[in-house]
Amino acid sequence: MTAINSKKQSSFGRRWVSLEAREARLAWALIFPTALIVFGLVLFPAIFSIWISFHDVGLHNLNDVLNAPFVGLDNFRDVIEDFAFKFQGLQSWGAAVTSVVYSFAATILTLLIGLIAALLLNRPFRGRGLARAIFLFPYVAPIVSIAFVWRWLLDPRPSGVLNDILLKLNLIELPKAYLATRGLALILVILIEAWRYFPFAMLMILARLQAIDNTLYEAADVDGANAWAKFRHITLPELHYVLGAIFLLRLMWTFNKFDDIFLLTGGGFGTKVLPVLTYEFSFRLFDFGRGSATAMLLLIILVVFMALYVRIVMRDVEET
Repeated sequence: MTAINSKKQSSFGRRWVSLEAREARLAWALIFPTALIVFGLVLFPAIFSIWISFHDVGLHNLNDVLNAPFVGLDNFRDVIEDFAFKFQGLQSWGAAVTSVVYSFAATILTLLIGLIAALLLNRPFRGRGLARAIFLFPYVAPIVSIAFVWRWLLDPRPSGVLNDILLKLNLIELPKAYLATRGLALILVILIEAWRYFPFAMLMILARLQAIDNTLYEAADVDGANAWAKFRHITLPELHYVLGAIFLLRLMWTFNKFDDIFLLTGGGFGTKVLPVLTYEFSFRLFDFGRGSATAMLLLIILVVFMALYVRIVMRDVEET
């Protein structure tokens, strides 16, 4: 028996000092700090937010949050029945409908502008590199600076850039508050969102355009195909995977955007989306239970988008 135990110990000792075991321990040692940060800053807050969404948590019991009363689905019910969340008619869409309209419209417009820019920059011309660098500016510039520049351009005072130009051209009689007009404010934040993120779509589409075999276009020229026919039957089929991936990724990211709208309009004048509503429940009303419930509803919608991405886009990757 002693001989068997000593044999097992010696075998374990050899495995412990082997190169494979030492590499495995080194890998775990290198991963551990990152895993600890991810758990502390991402996983734990997410799990704790789920827990809060089923409890009554506010300023009155924030010092004893772990003993907060369990309310089940009441927070979710309160959010869905809240006037700021649900559709109230054409005059008040609610955060849910506004989020869908804002996300889909901004994503489609981002994709279209990115496609047009990529097609233009794919052509050889003098200064193409400089043009590509300029087109990247909206995407790499800090959102705070971009938001304040747009607010300066659309300032409701007569000194605002757009108001000043239109007044001097006699196109308007009085200065307008563009970001404080219901309907127009939502259109403007959609346009600004598309302008800010079209370089992301442009880069991905441009990379795919440069990988298309040029012999396809040469064969089309021999057959007498015009520019539209080549775009429809060669370019678009070659871009279908990239366009689908960009659409779903940008849709998920736009649906989860908070800073753009908050810095431009504060969520007012018909631009309140679910991330802004989450902020208002949590840090203006200090109802952390309802705020977490709103975040969970947002998470459910994002999970649906992710499922579509995995099912549609990743399936195409496996087939190709």
